[in-house]
Amino acid sequence: MQVPFSPPDIGEEEISEVIDTLRSGWITTGPKTKRFENEIASYCGTSRAVCLNSATSCLEMTLRILGVGSGDEVIVPAYTYTASASVVCHVGAKPVLVDCAKGSFHLASDAVSSAITEKTKAVIPVDIGGVMCDYDKLFDVVESKRSLFKPKNEIQKNFGRIIILADAAHSFGAEYKSKRSGQAADFTAFSFHAVKNLTTAEGGVVTWRDRAFIDNEELYKQYMLLSLHGQDKDALAKTRAGAWEYDIVAPFYKCNMTDITASIGLVQLRRYSDMLKRRREIIEYYNSELKILGIDYMHHYGDDFKSSGHLYISRMLGRDPDFRNKVISEMAELGVVTNVHYKPLPMLTAYKNLGYNINDFPNAYELFKNEMTLPLFSKMTDEQAEYVIECLRKIIR
Repeated sequence: MQVPFSPPDIGEEEISEVIDTLRSGWITTGPKTKRFENEIASYCGTSRAVCLNSATSCLEMTLRILGVGSGDEVIVPAYTYTASASVVCHVGAKPVLVDCAKGSFHLASDAVSSAITEKTKAVIPVDIGGVMCDYDKLFDVVESKRSLFKPKNEIQKNFGRIIILADAAHSFGAEYKSKRSGQAADFTAFSFHAVKNLTTAEGGVVTWRDRAFIDNEELYKQYMLLSLHGQDKDALAKTRAGAWEYDIVAPFYKCNMTDITASIGLVQLRRYSDMLKRRREIIEYYNSELKILGIDYMHHYGDDFKSSGHLYISRMLGRDPDFRNKVISEMAELGVVTNVHYKPLPMLTAYKNLGYNINDFPNAYELFKNEMTLPLFSKMTDEQAEYVIECLRKIIR
């Protein structure tokens, strides 16, 4: 039997919606992208949402809107994918890596507190695996450091503190203390990449909390300008009779979402509750079986939180990287694709070159050294899930 890692859940409804878009004559950013934005905002419980071509663009454009740049610092967990930190480099700021809490895949609030300086403008927590961070603790930390905050522009001055920009690439649909992902942080960036629970093939969306000092329509326009070369009219607006003329207000970027990809997302969103339900069924089956095998795993559901169930992260306690890698290879030989989430940033060349050393992040390394991510996807059959466990039993004696 073959068990892939995370294939997209695409059906005839998505295909039909894309065909409808292709036949409509409008395939770039247009009516379906705008509709998708409205439906995402409604789903997340926010006033507005902005669709772009990736979560990476959502993070970067938000940093730009906040005026984060040269001479600034942004705190990022060491245990994440590079996109969480590379966007900080893109805007000319310095990523300040912090360790996880001991035994947790989320960044440690005390480490965040210790890392804050007068240069710190934002924190980018990561909702790894689909489980949201403890945002209450993070807000307590940034509130306690208000006296250190040195705003550089009007929006920073209005916040009056370090801004929390969530990397929620994994947590679309998750909940934390009655708040849905998208509502908890100041700004939240989601990913709709091909391997994500809800996919648009490539794509992302950013949401934000309502604030008295934020004009949501003006903020939305800023994202539009940043994502389309600084052009003050999008292509849809320019098609209106006699409305060809436009201006370029600044030499900005190109990272808009298209109606083709939004079409996939519109259908995926209609199906999403069933997709989340199926993921939970598989996670609960894995949990029951891994207990017997003595393998630890990330907890996706609790009294005050509910994960999106994006990744099934497990740990072979007491084992080293060689043993973990051997298990991954033997699982592959049996037709089961597994993965590792993640190799901590200080172990990668780009971040070594920035001066980071994994020895300074012992909690992150302890998590990484025996972590293995099992296949998990909404089209997974009971037989495939059972086969994954059967293969583990054969390999782990």
